[in-house]
Amino acid sequence: ILGTLVGGAATIGTAQLAYLYGLSAWWFTLGAGIACLFLGLSLAPSLRRGMVATIPQFISRYHDERARVCASLFSALGMFIHILAQLLAGGALLSTLFGISLLGGALIALLLTALFTVGGGMRSAGPLGIIKVLLIYATMLTAGILAISRCGGLSSLERALPAFPWFSLFGYGVKEGLADFCSLLVGVISTQTYLQAIFSARDTAAARNGALISALLMPPLGLLAIAIGLFMRLHAPGIDSAKALPLFLAQQFPPALAGIAFAALLITAVGTAAGLAMGVGTTLYVDVVSKLKRAQAHELLLMRLLTLGALLASFGILLFNLDSAIMKWSFLSMGLRGATLCLPLLLAIFLHERTTAWGGALSIFTAPVAVIIAGVCSSPLPPLYVGLAVSCAAILAGFARQRFSSSTYK
Repeated sequence: ILGTLVGGAATIGTAQLAYLYGLSAWWFTLGAGIACLFLGLSLAPSLRRGMVATIPQFISRYHDERARVCASLFSALGMFIHILAQLLAGGALLSTLFGISLLGGALIALLLTALFTVGGGMRSAGPLGIIKVLLIYATMLTAGILAISRCGGLSSLERALPAFPWFSLFGYGVKEGLADFCSLLVGVISTQTYLQAIFSARDTAAARNGALISALLMPPLGLLAIAIGLFMRLHAPGIDSAKALPLFLAQQFPPALAGIAFAALLITAVGTAAGLAMGVGTTLYVDVVSKLKRAQAHELLLMRLLTLGALLASFGILLFNLDSAIMKWSFLSMGLRGATLCLPLLLAIFLHERTTAWGGALSIFTAPVAVIIAGVCSSPLPPLYVGLAVSCAAILAGFARQRFSSSTYK
């Protein structure tokens, strides 16, 4: 779970948001940690008892095949959005490393990701996952302690910066902060890549323990990144915010250690982007393209083209959003996936056949559309809340319809 959660958003993105707003950058890793706690305490046993390997299998079993396809496509859209966050993170690293523009760094990150996917790099990424996580935690722990010590300790940091917004969880707004927190809660428990560790664990105890360890380790990672972001706000107030962590490593670490840290973070960002792009390509192929005539004769070629198409499309959007916060895309991605799947998935897990198939399917069809419309129309309510409200209404309508039908035939 840690290997998939710890990417460019949890490190570079958190440091960037801390540079801009302070402690409120903690919502990503704090929300991810609490979601993992819920996974370990409540969902792991139920998921293991379900005897399935993927979220779409749960959806198909209890909400019908069309709902599964719709859920897969909207989940792919959520993964597509998250690619932007990883390209921005990789771009910030490469821009700092080579002294080029953020656009140039993002372009190199795109090319590296494309090579990684076309070369089948994900097949060999598994054995390196634990080493990658250990390197990132060692890097962030060293950097966080260094940042605090060179500021003169936490008390000196508190004296140097105003309490608000820098030491408030709601530095960029109460409504916005809570919405971002909720997007992590519902997003993590609705995403196949995070739940795969539960499905594939040796047994229920191993699944639970893995989730609980992730819950314990995620929040401190965010606090370390926040310390770095605040240090850079004090000592380099005019930099591009996305470069807060990369510049800290370049300026404060010995060259050899900085090189190792850059490599670990770059592999993380590129590997995560590649995994997301391959997930998008696979979903589009399985649920759309494979239904076409003669598609299976060119399966590998078509999947690679779809994967590269997803990367190019995400880079095209990135061209118009180079100054955006990395976390913006991560929270949006989590929120879209959560609004689509969270409530129908929880109903399928805990109620099984007693759930409402019609209401769950209606929720999957309408909730993500509501999220997108609310986002485009600048709704006064956060789009996630709108999507969850529509999802809840659809499910309640399904139960009402089910009850009415049963009473009619009595």
